[in-house]
Amino acid sequence: MTGTTNRAGELVLLLALSTLWGASYTFIKIGVETIPPVTLIAARTLIAGSILLAIIRWRGLSLPRDQQSWGRFLFQACLNSVIPFTLIAWAQQTTDAGLATILNSTSPIFAFLLTALMTRHESVTGRKLFGVVAGLLGICLIVGVGALDGIGHQLWPQLAIVAATICYAGAAIFGKSFKGLDPVMPAAGSLICGAAILVPASMVIDQPWALAPTASSVLALLALSAFSTALAFVIYFRLVQTLGSVGTTAQAYLRVPIGVAIGVMFLGETLTAAAWVGLACVIAGVIAMTVPARKNG
Repeated sequence: MTGTTNRAGELVLLLALSTLWGASYTFIKIGVETIPPVTLIAARTLIAGSILLAIIRWRGLSLPRDQQSWGRFLFQACLNSVIPFTLIAWAQQTTDAGLATILNSTSPIFAFLLTALMTRHESVTGRKLFGVVAGLLGICLIVGVGALDGIGHQLWPQLAIVAATICYAGAAIFGKSFKGLDPVMPAAGSLICGAAILVPASMVIDQPWALAPTASSVLALLALSAFSTALAFVIYFRLVQTLGSVGTTAQAYLRVPIGVAIGVMFLGETLTAAAWVGLACVIAGVIAMTVPARKNG
C-alpha cells in the first residue's frame, strides 16, 4: 500500500510540474513583450536562484562547496536553463505560446532516444516505447492538424524550440547524477550558475537599466521565476530520482491537455471527439512511462 501511495504522490507532483511549466510559455510570451529575451531569462534565473538560496538557509542547510559539485551544477545549468530558456524566450517573440508548448512537448521522445542509443541508464522497455508513441499521437489528436499550420512558417524560431527540447531531454538524463542530494540543492546550484552566465550577458547585450517594462511583463517575470522555475525545479529534481528521466519528461505531454482543460473550464472552449481520444492517449502514455514494472516474486 505504501508503494502505491508513494507512486500516486509522485504522479500528483508530475501533474503539478506539468502545470507550472505549461504556464511558463504564457508568462514568457507576456514577459518578452517589453523585456528582451536574455534579460528576461537572466532575471528569471537570478530571482529563482535567490528564492531557493533563501529557502536553503531558512532550513539550516548549505550548498556543497566542492569544485566537482559546482562543475556539475554548471553543466546542468547549461542544459536545463541557460541554453533552452534563452532559445525559447527568443523564439516566443514571434511564436505563439500554444505552438511553443506543442513543439516542446516532444522532450520524452528525445529522452527515450538518448537513453536507448547512448546512456542506457534506464531499461528501454516496450511499454516505454508505447508511452512515447501514445503521447505523441494524443498530442496530434488534441491540437488537430489545423493547429500545426504555423509550423514551417517561421523555421528558425521553431528549430530553436526543438533544440531547447533536446537540451531538456539531456538535462533529465544528467539530472540522475544528483542522486543522494536534497532536490533543492541541484535546483539552486544550477540556477545560480545560470544567473552567473546570463546576468553579465544581459548587461552587455540589453543594458537592462535603460529598459521600461510594463507592469504585466514584470508580474509575468515574477510568476515565471517563483512558480515556473524555483518551485518547478525542486519538484523536477525530485521526480528525476523517483520516476527516472523518461518518466519525468512525460510532464511535457501533460502540458497540452492541461492547457486544453484550462480553456474548457475558464474560457468556455469545447473539445472535439478527436481531442477527447487524444487526452486518453496522453494519459495512457504517461502511465506507461511512469508506472514501474512489477517485480517477479
